[in-house]
Amino acid sequence: MFKKILLPIDPAETSFADDALAKAAQFAKDYGAKVHLLAVCPEVQSFVASQLPEDFQAKEVSETQAILDGIVGKLDLPKEDVTSEIRVGTVYHEVIEAANDSGSDLVLLHSHKPGFATYFIGSNAAHIVRHAPCSVMVLRD
Repeated sequence: MFKKILLPIDPAETSFADDALAKAAQFAKDYGAKVHLLAVCPEVQSFVASQLPEDFQAKEVSETQAILDGIVGKLDLPKEDVTSEIRVGTVYHEVIEAANDSGSDLVLLHSHKPGFATYFIGSNAAHIVRHAPCSVMVLRD
């Protein structure tokens, strides 16, 4: 059914993705799928970057890679079946691009229940559901 599962991870709230990680591992075992973890670091605007240390973004990416490596190590899957990637930009845009680039046939993500602001502004999950090039499964709290 699924051959490549893209699983976006928020490095600031890794425990929030525990259910999605378990579901991805289950799908990987059931369908022989590969799992591709994705973390997106926000791009720092130039006016903010000028006030931060010069290597801030590189350090953030390095720390995020260590977080992803830890998650990969905890998954009960063969290491060759799990890959990870870090992108810099807007979450929903980078998830959609990663789904395209990786050839994923499922984006599996966890989302907060929608609040009042979400109805007017929209959430990352809503953008991904509307624009993803493949199936999207959203797990709720």
